[in-house]
Amino acid sequence: MNRNLLTLVITSLLLTGVSYAQTNTQILEDFKPSSLNQPDQQYPQVNSQGYARFQILAPKAQSVVVSLGLGGTSGGTPLKKITDSLWAGTTSGPMEEGFHYYHLTVDGGVFNDPGALNFYGSTRWESGIEIPAHDQDFYALKDVPHGHVHQILFPSKSTNTSRRAFVYTPPGYDKDKSSRYPVLYLQHGWGEDETAWANQGRANLIMDNLIAEGKTKPFIIVMTYGMTNVIRPRAGGLRSFDIKPFQTVLLDELIPYVDANFRTVANQANRAMGGLSMGGFETHTITLARPDVFSHYALLSGGTYKPEEIKDKSKVKLIFMSCGSFENPDGVTKAAETLKAQGFNAVSYVSQGTRHEFQTWRRSLQVLAPMLFKN
Repeated sequence: MNRNLLTLVITSLLLTGVSYAQTNTQILEDFKPSSLNQPDQQYPQVNSQGYARFQILAPKAQSVVVSLGLGGTSGGTPLKKITDSLWAGTTSGPMEEGFHYYHLTVDGGVFNDPGALNFYGSTRWESGIEIPAHDQDFYALKDVPHGHVHQILFPSKSTNTSRRAFVYTPPGYDKDKSSRYPVLYLQHGWGEDETAWANQGRANLIMDNLIAEGKTKPFIIVMTYGMTNVIRPRAGGLRSFDIKPFQTVLLDELIPYVDANFRTVANQANRAMGGLSMGGFETHTITLARPDVFSHYALLSGGTYKPEEIKDKSKVKLIFMSCGSFENPDGVTKAAETLKAQGFNAVSYVSQGTRHEFQTWRRSLQVLAPMLFKN
């Protein structure tokens, strides 16, 4: 028996035995490489039940642990040394559907998995793994017309820097030069950046598929970095975040730049702001402070609005609030009911079986998009 085949057999026996003993469940041996692996890398792998399997080359290590969220809680999967160089292991239970950040702890040091792609989250580049979801079709890459995600660098005099944003333009934008489009300014969460909505959130694919199915009006999405000062835990963490400088960047610098360089419908009625988690906090604060700029508001796991906070009801076309069913579903549902009773067009959405995670926010965007910019 050759060395590679022997390694495969030993790995299979060890991992199946360990996982079976911990979960008392028969683990199906239909593991396939994760869709988020580096090119030609076979690990990590995922099976049809949602178990994840890892294999790491670390010949001199004494301990290797995979740190990731399992079942919505922080957990670790210790790997076992199966040859002189290879460490391997399987999660003790199935993981929840959707995208997960993770990293390796090798002899106390934190490293990314060389087999997986990296995604910016938790204020650092983390490895990512995708557990196939039962409803993944809405964000799948399909043979439909695709829009483009443009990277732009815009000048910011208020911060004395050039700042970056990503701009999604819908299919057909480059061909039909006469059309102009509404704009959604979509913010990421704490510890993430302007890459999150396209990379982890699949926002461009969600839009492409909705547009191809005729379910949403085409519009532009602008995604920019939502921080202007460094947040340090010893300085109070997020409590030390001052939103006013970012509000200046967004309203006085980014929006004028986008309106000047893209074919937008540059008025309040055709401008929306939304965000997940911290981005929801930013959306809540800025839309209330400047109702003359945005007419559609969306908080995704980002709190709620109260009727008394909104000074001019006539300026608000839509209020959308969402969260996962393991977050605060009663809060967003009751908030929407209260707003409706006061005459607002308010909608709540609860993603079933999800938490404070991108599967919640992917689903939320899919529900939100068709509601935006209706005549």
